[in-house]
Amino acid sequence: MAGLTDEQARLLQEPNFATAATLNQDGSLQLSIVWIDWDGEHVLFNTAAGRAKPRNLERDPRVSVLVVDREDGYRWVAVRGTAEVTTERAAEHIDELARKYTGKGWQPRPSERRLVVRFRPEHVSAYGF
Repeated sequence: MAGLTDEQARLLQEPNFATAATLNQDGSLQLSIVWIDWDGEHVLFNTAAGRAKPRNLERDPRVSVLVVDREDGYRWVAVRGTAEVTTERAAEHIDELARKYTGKGWQPRPSERRLVVRFRPEHVSAYGF
């Protein structure tokens, strides 16, 4: 099992955007920008039920994220793993991420069900460290 160095983990703890990749049913990649988080063991991001990411991860749990330092685009970390999708603490997690990235709390959307995607790093590559 791969791990993140403290310096690499800081990229996930700071308000740097990440690109998350999942696999569509036809094998093509689905990419989207996400707010990213690190709990000391897992990479986490938040999404909503009905979107492509959770549908793809239910079928094939492989996921990859690329986090680029907002101060230096040549400093980045890429993490791959096998994701678990859960509703546990999802509403609280999106609120924490909103505060981290915008300084304001999350405004829930009617009938939206939030999901947390979490995975342990299985492969890590990085540049600029």
